Order: sequence, then C-alpha cells, then structure tokens
Amino acid sequence: MARRTGRRPGNQDTREVILTAARAAFADKGFDGASIRAIATAAEVDPALVHHYFGTKDKLFLAAMQAPMDPAELLDAVAEGDLDQVGERFVRLFLTIWDGPGGAAGVALLRSAVGNEWTTRLFREFVVTQILRRAVPKLGLDDEQGPLRITLAASHMVGVAMARYVIKVEPLASVPSETIVAIVGPTVQRYLMDPLPDQSTSPPSVVR
Repeated sequence: MARRTGRRPGNQDTREVILTAARAAFADKGFDGASIRAIATAAEVDPALVHHYFGTKDKLFLAAMQAPMDPAELLDAVAEGDLDQVGERFVRLFLTIWDGPGGAAGVALLRSAVGNEWTTRLFREFVVTQILRRAVPKLGLDDEQGPLRITLAASHMVGVAMARYVIKVEPLASVPSETIVAIVGPTVQRYLMDPLPDQSTSPPSVVR
C-alpha cells in the first residue's frame, strides 16, 4: 500500500509536533515574529488544527513554554483591590502558584532557562510579551518607568523561586509562605509604586 502524504491527522503526536515547531519558531523569531501559519507549515498541519488544540497564539506560547501559570490571570488578580497592597498580593499569588500543582513545571522552566540559551530566549520572550506588556497598563504604570518597575519585581521573585524551589536554600526553603509575603511584599510594593530615582542622572564618578 502506498504511503499517505499531506497534512498530519489530529492526535496526541501531532500536538507534540506542533509544540516542537512552536518552540523553535518562538525562540528563533520571537513571539511577534512567529505566526500560527508558519508554525503550522513547519509542523505539517493545517493552521485550523493549531487553533483547535491551542486557541490563540498566546495560549500556544504558554503551552510551548510549559508555563506554570497564565500571567493574564495572575495580573487580573494582582490588579484587583487597593494598589497600596499590590506588592503583597503579587508575592502571595506567586508563591501560591509555586506551592501548587504548577510548581514542578516552574522549577523545570527555571532550570532550563539557566542552562540552555535556546530556553533563555523563550523565557525572555515570556517575560516581555506575557508579563511586561500586560502588567504596565493593568497596574496603571506609565510607559517610561513601568517596564523597569515590572522587571525589578519579576527579577526579585525569580530570585526567590530559585533559592526556595530550585536550589532549596534553608531556611528560605522551609519558612511559611506568609512569612515571605510579609518580608518581600513591601519591597515589591516599592518597586512597583514608590518614586524611582531619576534615570537621567549620571552616576557619580569613581575616584581612583
């Protein structure tokens, strides 16, 4: 019997082929440069099948990243309520995700991002397109300082995640989550809402 050619049928193997093609496209061209049509072509499937499995390009990207959470849902929860407590909510929700079923995926993602340049590019795209772009308007931050504020907060929490969940440094690895919220929350609040130094000011000269 002659071998069939053409588009792949929809099955679990096809889903993994699509994800493999998506990871390569997002790492090579970035989130904005990668298209559903190009990913479908690389995976030898119809673009409609990509939409069937994953819906939007955002959802496909999150699946390709094996992200432990959808930043859109996280940011909606963080932005609700008094902005004077946004730092505390940010830290609490972050820890809730890492302490839950998504924590294992988060640990795997961080380990890969540290040791693999390809995954590092994907992780950077994740931070820029899925967190920065959403968080700045969601929290009412200005376009000039907003990205710096978000990256400061994100870098602090990535550091906490590395020490607590990946390297498991004691006592940080074992203290209750609410202890971390109480300690780190005010710092994240300062990153997000307090006045920042004038970035146009030149650094002091070093006396030799």
